[in-house]
Amino acid sequence: MTAPAAQIGLQDSTQQVVNECAKLPKFSSIHLMRRWAVAMRGRCLTADDRAWAWSIRGARNLALLEAMRNRHWGKRCFVLGNGPSLAGADLSMLRDEFVIGSNRIYLHPACKDWTQWYYCAVNPNVIEQFADEIGSLGALRFLAWEHRGFLPKSDGTIWLRTRHEPRFSFDLADAMWQGATVTYVSLQLAFHLGFTEVVLLGVDHFYDRAGQANKLVVSQDADPDHFAQEYFGAGVRWQLPDLTQSELAYRVARLAYEQEGRRIRDATVGGKLEVFPKVRLEDLF
Repeated sequence: MTAPAAQIGLQDSTQQVVNECAKLPKFSSIHLMRRWAVAMRGRCLTADDRAWAWSIRGARNLALLEAMRNRHWGKRCFVLGNGPSLAGADLSMLRDEFVIGSNRIYLHPACKDWTQWYYCAVNPNVIEQFADEIGSLGALRFLAWEHRGFLPKSDGTIWLRTRHEPRFSFDLADAMWQGATVTYVSLQLAFHLGFTEVVLLGVDHFYDRAGQANKLVVSQDADPDHFAQEYFGAGVRWQLPDLTQSELAYRVARLAYEQEGRRIRDATVGGKLEVFPKVRLEDLF
């Protein structure tokens, strides 16, 4: 299922474009000690909790999250969904913009030209099936901590801890709720990074292949629900969407952003999501 690197924007020695956001940040001993001190006061009921809060790997990860906090304060960011509308969007306009992409966004040819972008994935089916592709991306990766076993060599990765109670995380070192969609995770990531204006693109909020929410299925043919037919094409395991829960999560995100004087707008063409104010992509430039 792995597509050729030239087609999906993976690291390539001949590639001229440099992603300025691809490197892990430097962190100080102050970052490390501050986050470790906070973690040590928390409740660690499971082995995964203890690994997150008390291990050297977990402490280093918490320090990296601390170092990333407000890294891009006051800037604008585009958070991309992966709906069919993205195929018709002119993503070359995002070349020098900050971008957060998710799941198999690297299948889009414009990806290789972005100069400031991050990658996010939290679903175990995505991370497991496409671990080689994800691990080869020329972007800083934010992945779900509980699925770290799928990428044992995790250079260039910062891990995010999942909690299952509905919430908006103002501090990703304190875990986050996935809200049934990686786009909601990306919105929390954008907040953590300090972006004060976020524009959604490709969040169609509609699926041809519908059914029981979160049911694990195996695709039988081409994918009509994403920008590329091979996105979740034949033979790929994926979970049917839970649009009700994801819409609830989007409403929580809007309230959180507005509470802090920030805003989210939606530039998706023809999308079914009505939570955020609409804007035309062309009017933003």
